[in-house]
Amino acid sequence: MQKVLITGTAGFIGFHLARRLLADGCVVHGYDALNDYYDVRLKEARHALLKKHNGFSCTKGLLEDQQALDGAADDFAPDVIVHLAGQAGVRYSLENPRAYLDANVIGTFNVMEAARRLKVRHLLMASTSSAYGANTEMPFTETDKADHQLTIYAATKKASENMGHVYAHLHSLPVTMFRFFTVYGPWSRPDMVPYKFADLIRAGKPIDIYNNGDMVRDFTFVEDLVEGIVRLTGTLPPLPGAGGDPVPGDTLSPVAPFRVVNIGNGSKVRLMDFIDEMEARLGVTAVRNYLPMQPGDVPATWASSDLLEALTGPMPKTDYKDGIAAFVDWYRDYYAL
Repeated sequence: MQKVLITGTAGFIGFHLARRLLADGCVVHGYDALNDYYDVRLKEARHALLKKHNGFSCTKGLLEDQQALDGAADDFAPDVIVHLAGQAGVRYSLENPRAYLDANVIGTFNVMEAARRLKVRHLLMASTSSAYGANTEMPFTETDKADHQLTIYAATKKASENMGHVYAHLHSLPVTMFRFFTVYGPWSRPDMVPYKFADLIRAGKPIDIYNNGDMVRDFTFVEDLVEGIVRLTGTLPPLPGAGGDPVPGDTLSPVAPFRVVNIGNGSKVRLMDFIDEMEARLGVTAVRNYLPMQPGDVPATWASSDLLEALTGPMPKTDYKDGIAAFVDWYRDYYAL
């Protein structure tokens, strides 16, 4: 029975991953600060569902609190660590950059130290499509150079990739980094596009549409993303010189058991089409407030999922219309609309 420590189980993606692993028969321990970056009641509701499983336990604590994190990790003795917690949000990083350094750099260092000390079988950590920064050639592939991040959020995530490589090299610790692409679905964060738009549309308030709507995103349904994480959990980067057939487009380090993998839907969706579908599902026409591009934002993101599929097989790719329908159904149920 595999024991998995997940940081961020009260968060959007961590909750979905924990629920899936529990359903698969794993024992899961969550570590989460339950901070007030957004409505704590939503985080508590996610944890309440997880606590219905006998295989779930959790510790409340900050990533920056090394003593608390070490205590939770030592007591649980995980086989695998999946590090999803951190300070999220591109736009908030313009207002409070220090929060990103504390959680995403110091916090990630503490997680890596725990993984090293406990000699876990595999450490998996979340990065972001924002790591591609100013790149314009798409779809983004993992072998693209990613040196020109545009926000502190993206820079801290790229730093975590670099630190992960160092730990993989120095300690022969298998490390997989995954770059997420615009994840959405039920139980999402209120600061994310579907939730934020649903709240505003329902209240009859304007929605802000940046770059005058000329935006393209690779919207990735959360259950598809979780499927990718679960598959990668058992797909360890081999030690250098271990042999085996090379995988096309692999990002394996020549000096460490380390790789970077995109997890995205692999298709482009126009933001305006996404909004049109949100309106149709909610049955309300939005008041649209068109604005110029936000600092640090990019007009398009689009993932190549070739490496993920080469490593783990064909992936589910939920159409955005079906994903929005699932989100709206949850939203109506959660708010008893």
